[in-house]
Amino acid sequence: MKDITKIIVPFDVSTTTESALQYAISFAGDDQSIQILLIHTSKSSDNSAIQKELEVRIAEIKKDNPYFRGILNSVVKSGELIENILETQKEQQADLIIMGTKGSEDDSAMTNTSKLVLEADCPVIAIPESTKEFRIKKIALVLGQNEIDDATVLETLLDIARRFHAQVHVLTICNEEGCYGYTPADEKNENTIGYYLENFYSHHTFQENTDIEKGIFEYINDKEIDLLAILPRNHAKKNEPSEGRLTKLLTLHTEIPLLAID
Repeated sequence: MKDITKIIVPFDVSTTTESALQYAISFAGDDQSIQILLIHTSKSSDNSAIQKELEVRIAEIKKDNPYFRGILNSVVKSGELIENILETQKEQQADLIIMGTKGSEDDSAMTNTSKLVLEADCPVIAIPESTKEFRIKKIALVLGQNEIDDATVLETLLDIARRFHAQVHVLTICNEEGCYGYTPADEKNENTIGYYLENFYSHHTFQENTDIEKGIFEYINDKEIDLLAILPRNHAKKNEPSEGRLTKLLTLHTEIPLLAID
């Protein structure tokens, strides 16, 4: 299993990106093997001043977080934000992207974070701007009716669960009539989850709700979940790819960190 050792954080000194950076620092803790790379996208022709500002901010961050033992660097690039992030992730072979989000009440909106979550071919954690406290003790993994497309992506979830000794709840919202929990796909998913998540797998809940998104958020609030995890289906290979509508809506509306595992 590949551990998370390289993290990319899009950063522009805004409140939103500061929340994401603080989450990444807390995520790394005192793990010396973790490298965090801040990426700033600039429209300026001279990025040297911005680079110096980032170096000053990095020095402040290290001073304010003495427990942090990893490596913290920055890079300034010109061009398009999402394109820069995706290119840097591939260049650095980063294991995780942590990006802040303001979200949106407009279901038709496409924010930078929701766009990244859909386009990235690696795990992304979207951090709502209002996130104040870092805590990962309860994780809710949302599954649909289909068989898990690529079970190996669950290794990322296992790494996070191990790192923070977290329990993983699995949630399926039943929004139409059917034999939930007893289909061949359900049985295979159950075996897969048990195998990959080991003793960190808590239980699988099937709940009825015609509104999937509402059902997910009600469960999160009721169970005091710290991290919502989803398996986006827009890159599915075995199953029919989706347009990613639920993934987008959850990214826009979530009030807790959301992990998209791709």
